[in-house]
Amino acid sequence: MTVSSGKKKPYFGLTGGWLTFWVTVACATDMSLFGYDQGVFSGVVITRDFLEVHDLVGPEKTKTLSTVTAIYDVGCFFGAIVAFTIGEQLGRKKAIMLGTTVMAVGAILQAASFSLAQMFVGRIILGIGNGINTATAPIWQTETSQLKWRGKLVIFEMMMNIFGFCLVNWINYGLSFVGGSIAWRFPLAFQFFFLIILWSTTPWLPESPRWLIAHGRQEEATVVLSCLEAKPIDDPFVIAQRNEIEFSVRYERENSMRWRDLWKKKGNDSKTLRRLLLGAGSQFMQQFGGINIMSYYLPTVLMDSVGLSDTMARLLAACNALSYLVFSGLAVLLVERMGRRGLMLLSTFGQFLCFLIITILLRFSRISDNGEKFASASVAFFFLYYGAFGIANRSLEDMDEYYRSNPALIVTKDPDAICRRRPQKYILREEEEIERAAAAVDKRALSVGAVEHAEWTSEMGNKN
Repeated sequence: MTVSSGKKKPYFGLTGGWLTFWVTVACATDMSLFGYDQGVFSGVVITRDFLEVHDLVGPEKTKTLSTVTAIYDVGCFFGAIVAFTIGEQLGRKKAIMLGTTVMAVGAILQAASFSLAQMFVGRIILGIGNGINTATAPIWQTETSQLKWRGKLVIFEMMMNIFGFCLVNWINYGLSFVGGSIAWRFPLAFQFFFLIILWSTTPWLPESPRWLIAHGRQEEATVVLSCLEAKPIDDPFVIAQRNEIEFSVRYERENSMRWRDLWKKKGNDSKTLRRLLLGAGSQFMQQFGGINIMSYYLPTVLMDSVGLSDTMARLLAACNALSYLVFSGLAVLLVERMGRRGLMLLSTFGQFLCFLIITILLRFSRISDNGEKFASASVAFFFLYYGAFGIANRSLEDMDEYYRSNPALIVTKDPDAICRRRPQKYILREEEEIERAAAAVDKRALSVGAVEHAEWTSEMGNKN
């Protein structure tokens, strides 16, 4: 039990692994929806009825079609800005509920669209909602996960993102045999399957303990930590976890800085600029590496550059998405063995190699007499690219302490940065904190016992 028996148990009595499971269901659903939206338009833009309804038929409409496709990502960008500006005030759960509601509006506008202007507005609104959600859900998952599960669960979320992408590609392929408006309206409306799950789960799950502590709600944070760890609220481990989070939050506030101060050297900071560049930079390059070309335009590329039919292009796109899902599953198994850095460097090199070969083969397909063979050969490297894209055990407080230690810019020889297991010094520090918390609990128990004994003695004296 995590709370006294006299009180109603929070979260329907769920604790430990089951509570983490339902948080993961909500976060994984959100990321599945993100993947679904990344892939849904790849089938929509080659559906004849969609092109005719929105007056996008013909090569002269290519730029407009590209704009209506890409405007969704502009919405995602502004949604992430919204999450950055007001998400910290709302909290993780409320931010996700806001994003989900905004997405519902965008999904309705798209599925019911009969004009290009309506589709533009729907794409932007959907992107804003998705930007809010995808900027929030991974943080919520990380801040509510036990240390031993954190790495695997974050990778699992990415795997579910790819599951959503895979699912919509097979839906697009199946509906290509139906034709008409249902071939593009149904995939756009199917987003409500994910939205309903988010509405049904998120409100009843725990808020991030880190966010609660940052906003002065220590008691709630302690209850959440005890439920997540399936331990009593006065357990030394729970108290140690709370104390570590409190210290990190307090340190961040004491060393907070303005945006312009990021570019200035401060001797006592927590390497904020470096952490920002590492986190945001890696995500920027992940998107800049060409994955969205594959997500939005693979069927179009296979039809226009390789010469495949509509049905075959959709089928290969769906098979490609399936291989993407399989290789992302391998990443879940390899992340703790190879470490985050090693796996990311390996997959980055694989993506570079595949795009290089694809570019060469498609170029020769246009200038060579055997162009069809070169084009067909490029298909294999589209599959390998997805395989490369799809494929260290630290607490958040460990990362805070590491950056406070003023590490070198190049970390290839830094054992604390490159080791795949949690460094021993962080384990010892946590054990010491638990011992201190246990001693504090024992001292408090002795104090309470002494008071009770004194009261009992006083009562007996009065009776005599």
